[in-house]
Amino acid sequence: MIQAKNIHKYYNDLHVLKGVNIHVKKGEVVSIVGASGAGKTTLLQILSTLDQTSSQENSSISINNIEINTLNDKALARFRNEHIGFIFQFHQLLPEFTAIENVCLPAFIKGTKKSEAEKRAKELLDFLGLSHRYNHKPNELSGGEQQRVAVARALINKPSLIFADEPSGNLDSESAETLHNLFFKLRDEFGQTFVIVTHNEELANLADRKLTMVDGNIVN
Repeated sequence: MIQAKNIHKYYNDLHVLKGVNIHVKKGEVVSIVGASGAGKTTLLQILSTLDQTSSQENSSISINNIEINTLNDKALARFRNEHIGFIFQFHQLLPEFTAIENVCLPAFIKGTKKSEAEKRAKELLDFLGLSHRYNHKPNELSGGEQQRVAVARALINKPSLIFADEPSGNLDSESAETLHNLFFKLRDEFGQTFVIVTHNEELANLADRKLTMVDGNIVN
């Protein structure tokens, strides 16, 4: 699923990632933990194609047997839209759109017909217990409901890989537990692979594997 080798990232003179190697199998739920500044989010952004590595010999990232570094910007954007879903701490929902409209956005970008996108969005919102919230805007939803809308948006194009950055960091403990259980239910139902950066030890320990980052590298 993911095979990344010798990943480096510099910000000017700051060496953030120092030759990271990581392999994630299809259908795994992998958590990445570590102190603030260890490089977790930077690694997640690079693995998810939102950022690029700093040039380095013998550096590569392969997702679904496709070498990411060989894709041009247009091909990379298409790959990201079709194969990868994103869940962030602060939802990133557009406030002027309803729940179903927010969920449909990646499908519209892909070129899916409106009727097909809305049908899929409703199926996902129903699955996530939000059938009564189709036409509510984000400010009319609770934090947990907003995060579930964001999960539905991440799933709309049936991606094989989901990246989550502190997905429960902004939720109360009950909503966080519900979200954590949802990830594993989604994996079991749809076969997605999850890579999750988190400070939540409960979520980290539930994962199939927990990787710890220290000073720009994975230590276990």
